[in-house]
Amino acid sequence: MPRPEHRDPTLSRRQLLSWSVGLGLVLAGTGTAQGYAPAQLNRVGAKLAGLQTPVSVALMADLHYGPYIRERQLAGWVDLTLAARPDLVLVLGDFCDVRLSGGLPMPLLRQLARLQAPLGVFGVWGNHDYDSFGQTAQQFTGPARPDWPQTQAVFQAALASGGLHILTNSGVAARPDLWLGGTDDLSCGRPDVAAALRLAPAGAAHLLMCHEPDALMTLAAVPEWRPDGLAVSGHTHGGQIRLPGVGALRVPSAYGQRFAQGWVQGEPAGQRPGARGYVSRGLGLTGLPMRNLCPPEVVLLELSPAF
Repeated sequence: MPRPEHRDPTLSRRQLLSWSVGLGLVLAGTGTAQGYAPAQLNRVGAKLAGLQTPVSVALMADLHYGPYIRERQLAGWVDLTLAARPDLVLVLGDFCDVRLSGGLPMPLLRQLARLQAPLGVFGVWGNHDYDSFGQTAQQFTGPARPDWPQTQAVFQAALASGGLHILTNSGVAARPDLWLGGTDDLSCGRPDVAAALRLAPAGAAHLLMCHEPDALMTLAAVPEWRPDGLAVSGHTHGGQIRLPGVGALRVPSAYGQRFAQGWVQGEPAGQRPGARGYVSRGLGLTGLPMRNLCPPEVVLLELSPAF
């Protein structure tokens, strides 16, 4: 899958610190900043062609277990997800912000192992996961730590032992009428949408996990993609810091505010419409230890047949 030609520049540590302090003081003065605010359950209804009966899908995105997010927050998010009683649980990448060469993140694994759903629990890798393995976006075409694939495999096996299965350019029949695919991360991996959808039964609905919503821009051009399918993503945190009348101050996307949150649309390809997607605001934090006007969320997609 082609990568976007440009990305937002990365702030230096000094710039980030000074910006964080200044913005934190402003938001503290307004009383709107949210640090470890409880997550909300956001119920979203939609029709999905190919379904024969309704299905509910919980989206947990951007956990970012690490410096800002500890087991207490994770446990609350898992409780919220289980209370919604979804048919299917999807974890949309960026599991952690800790280097896994020092050992497995046992609190994260312990909480994720609590997730259960009749149709299973699945996930995809995000860019921060590759950084945790030791492979960053800047290293994509250059040298990387030689042990990162092994670290990735160990972590993936640990997740699977707890019942969470990673789909990397592959898919499964969640039900006879629902094909669930998952692509590798757009920035740090090697995404292959065609491989994720190639074995989908004819007529089955397409539900595709892509950590970064920028992947929607070229999805319509993939012959295997069903034009009336649905892609689900995280990555953007909804911007994490939003201001009244302004929106997100920064969205980690090559397309700015276009893919910040909620329902989005990719680019059409010929006679095929742009791919429909839903972008979760996610749960965790990066950069700044706060959110503003952008509360963390577990999304419950309540999908019904489109007859």
